Amino acid sequence: MAIVASLIRLTGDWDLAEDCVHDAAERALTTWPRDGVPGNPAAWLTTAARRRALDVLRRRGREASALREVVATEAVGGGVGGDAGGGYFDDRLRLLFACCHPSLSLQDRVALTLKTVCGLSTRDIARLFVVGEATMGQRLLRTRRQAAREALAFAVPPADQVDDRVDGVLAVIYLVFTEGYAVGGEGLRDELADEALVLAQLATWLLPQHAEAHALRALVLLQHARRPARVDADGELVPLDEQDRTLWDRSLIAAGVESLRQARGLIVNGVVGPYRVQAEIAALHSTAPSFDLVDWDAVVGWYDGLLEATGSPSVELNHVVAIAMRDGADAGLVALDASSDACRAMPDAAAVRAGLLRRAGLIADTSAP
Repeated sequence: MAIVASLIRLTGDWDLAEDCVHDAAERALTTWPRDGVPGNPAAWLTTAARRRALDVLRRRGREASALREVVATEAVGGGVGGDAGGGYFDDRLRLLFACCHPSLSLQDRVALTLKTVCGLSTRDIARLFVVGEATMGQRLLRTRRQAAREALAFAVPPADQVDDRVDGVLAVIYLVFTEGYAVGGEGLRDELADEALVLAQLATWLLPQHAEAHALRALVLLQHARRPARVDADGELVPLDEQDRTLWDRSLIAAGVESLRQARGLIVNGVVGPYRVQAEIAALHSTAPSFDLVDWDAVVGWYDGLLEATGSPSVELNHVVAIAMRDGADAGLVALDASSDACRAMPDAAAVRAGLLRRAGLIADTSAP
C-alpha cells in the first residue's frame, strides 16, 4: 500500500491512485511471466502506476501542479525501492493521518485505514464489521466523498497540531490490532495484526517523544507475542492461565519491554495514559514464569487506575479476576456481585462466576475426568 499512499500524496485523488496501482498490477501479471520479474518489483510497479496516473491527468487536462510533481518525482528516479527510509514511510504516515482526520467518525477512520493503508478488500472489511459487502462499499464511498468535499489534508499535521489528531491515530492502530488479534479467519487476522505492528512502529518514529505511542507499540508487541499459544488444535481460544508459555515469542516480549521502558521515561506531569497502563499489565503477565506467579497486587493496582479512567465493563470484569487471583475466589465473587450491571451482563461474566464458584468449592468441577 506504500505505492497507493505515494500516488494519493502526488495526485490528491484516492480513487485514481487505487485504479492506477491495480492497472500496474494487471500489467505485471501480463509482462513479468514473459519478460521475467524485474530486479526491483516495487520500483517497477511504482513507475508503472505513476505513468498511468500521468496519462490520466493529461487526458483530464487538470491538476497541473500534481502533474508537475509526478514528472519531477519520476525524473529523479523516485520510488519505493529507491527510498527505503524516506518517502515509503512518510507516505504511509500521511495516509494514516488522512484516514484518521478528526472530522471522520471513529468507525469510518478504521474502515478507511483498513481499506487504504492496510489494503483489505471491501469484502474483508465488511466481514470484520459484520455488515454486507454492498453496505460497506457505500460507506467507504461516502467517507471518501466527505474527505474530498472537505478537502482533508493529506499530510502529517504541523507540530503544534499533532496532539489534536494523535489520539485518534493511536486508537485506530489499536483497533486494527484488536481486529487482527481476534480468533478466527487466521490468514486475514495475522495480516491485520502484522500491519498494526508496522503502523505502531511508524507512530513511534513520527512521535519519538510521545509516551503513549511507545506504550501502544509495547502493548501490541506483548499481546502479539502470545498469539502462538492462544488457540488449540481445534481453533478454540485457550485462556491465559492455560496457555503454554514456552510458545510465547520471547523476542517480541523483549522488544515490548524495551518500548515500555521508553514510554516510562517520557511521562509528562505524572500523567499515565491508558496504553501505558495496559502495557504494564501485559508486561506483568508476559514476564512472569507462570500465571500463579504474576504480581497480582500490581495488576490490581493498574486495573484500579484504568477502571477509574475508562469505566469500561470489560476492564471491570478483568479487575474482578485480578482481585480473585490476589485475594481469593470468595473476594472475587464479592467484587463481581458489587460490579456494575454492564459488567455482569458481559458475555464472559457467567464463565468468570462459574470459575470462581468452582474455586470456592461452591459447585463441582465438571471439567475433571
